[in-house]
Amino acid sequence: MQPKTFLRTLSVIHSALCAGLLLFTALAYWQNSGFKVAATSGDIFVYIVPTVAMLGYFGSKFIHQKLIGNLPKEEKLPHKLARYQAASLIKYALIEGPALIALFAYFQSGTALYLVIALALLMYLYAQRPTQKRLLQEIPLNFEEKKLFDTFRS
Repeated sequence: MQPKTFLRTLSVIHSALCAGLLLFTALAYWQNSGFKVAATSGDIFVYIVPTVAMLGYFGSKFIHQKLIGNLPKEEKLPHKLARYQAASLIKYALIEGPALIALFAYFQSGTALYLVIALALLMYLYAQRPTQKRLLQEIPLNFEEKKLFDTFRS
């Protein structure tokens, strides 16, 4: 797997996830006629949404680090890239899932808190976009593999 192809594929997947979440956010916003400032009594989402959002945020960081943190430097580049891609997709899913739950809660109740949480998770997901710099920092590469990425940069 070539670095150019790998980054392009991961970027397309990431962009599609962000675009889908943004589209659902816009749909939920336009379907509601306004905001409710406070959650109504008996609204179970007031506990579920923040908890799931925090679990998704911290869980995505933890699991991503666990999956790529123990990559041996001696491993072949295609294997390293495949593990990095799997770890990245899991990270994106752990961020997008809570955002979808928050948007569903906003869609059902109209409470602004849920929309704010969903937008914060969407911005965080966007900030996690795959870049060559991030990839070079997170994957342990040997000298020859770094040269491959340097020739890609030129």
